[in-house]
Amino acid sequence: MADKQAVETAEAPKAIGPYSQGIRAGGWIYVSGQIPLDPKTMQLVGATVAEQTDRVLKNVAGVLAAGGASLARVVKTTVYMTDLGKFAEMNEVYSRHFTAAGGSFPARATVQVSALPKGALVEIDAIAC
Repeated sequence: MADKQAVETAEAPKAIGPYSQGIRAGGWIYVSGQIPLDPKTMQLVGATVAEQTDRVLKNVAGVLAAGGASLARVVKTTVYMTDLGKFAEMNEVYSRHFTAAGGSFPARATVQVSALPKGALVEIDAIAC
């Protein structure tokens, strides 16, 4: 695929495995799952789901910006949480970020998982056009 290219930015954490922060292909940007790591220190940020969701969405926005898009262009997200009992807490922050970006909310799936990398409470990936 000739138009496939990696998206990299200092505005999101470096990949902690063999993957790209994002990929641009065919007019789409695929953002790898982001956890609440501070891009400068690579340390986990936030003790609550709300604090972690805020950092995660800043990381997602950083990758999107590097690829020429924004949260307003996101068409689909998947949210991974270690405790769906904290869904309302995540949802409030998620809503705030996407409302501020403008446009309509993306399609979304939210799933509970047993664990996330580095002990994170939330991870989000995204697809944008």
